[in-house]
Amino acid sequence: MTDLGARGEALAAARLEQAGWRILARNWRFGHREIDLIVERDGIVAFVEVKTRAGPAFGHPAEAITARKRRDLARAAQAWVLRNGRPEWVYRFDAIAVWWPPQGPPRLEHIEDAWRLEPESR
Repeated sequence: MTDLGARGEALAAARLEQAGWRILARNWRFGHREIDLIVERDGIVAFVEVKTRAGPAFGHPAEAITARKRRDLARAAQAWVLRNGRPEWVYRFDAIAVWWPPQGPPRLEHIEDAWRLEPESR
């Protein structure tokens, strides 16, 4: 991970905590798959992918979350739920887009329920 990416993830975690989310895990790994943040608030568990960009020239940060990345996150999330889940929790996938220009303050966008699981084609 780049320094910019690490700063973006740290900022995202801090903002989520300020908004009342409890951090359950950071950089949780299942094989080669990784979930940036796993957070919980009011019985909702969000598996959060954080994408950070230095500016708009590289497109919206969330555009970097490809279908393959979503499938990998789903597999990792399933493994996490099997090990740590509770029946009363509701699960979703969120994205946090961070723009952090070299000059000026960062801007953050939290996209709740950013995508749904798609059936895998056979």
